Amino acid sequence: MTTLSEGAKAPEFDMPTDGGGNVKLSDLAGKIVVLYFYPKDSTPGCTTEAIDFSGLQKEFGSANSVVVGVSRDSVKRHENFKAKNDLTVILGADLDGKVTEDYGVWVEKSMYGRKYMGIQRATFLIDSQGLIQKVWSKVKVKGHAEDVLAAVQALSA
Repeated sequence: MTTLSEGAKAPEFDMPTDGGGNVKLSDLAGKIVVLYFYPKDSTPGCTTEAIDFSGLQKEFGSANSVVVGVSRDSVKRHENFKAKNDLTVILGADLDGKVTEDYGVWVEKSMYGRKYMGIQRATFLIDSQGLIQKVWSKVKVKGHAEDVLAAVQALSA
């Protein structure tokens, strides 16, 4: 899936977010960043994952970390998704596809024999110096946010 490995420098990202904001890796220096990629707003697995991360927002914050979800959906779709599900995580809109390509998660997928390009669900744990400490590829949603939180807490200890 990705050529980025643990210990590598995380690629810079700069994306618009819901609420007219912007999220940039260099602006988060000194914090642990959980960067999770998901295929599409308002689909069952993506909704569950976003709700799970949002439900643990306080714990992530206590561990000096920021959770950023990324898909290629528009800012407007992100705003609707957040409002509908009471999400508290930052949602970055990778409109030009640069971030998903830089992180190696824009891949060929197959469904019912049809091949297409899409986002492979993955999470990157980036330390306060901008280095990738852990990569979860081909994520299974159930229990994932808790696993990521445990890794963040261990890193911040």
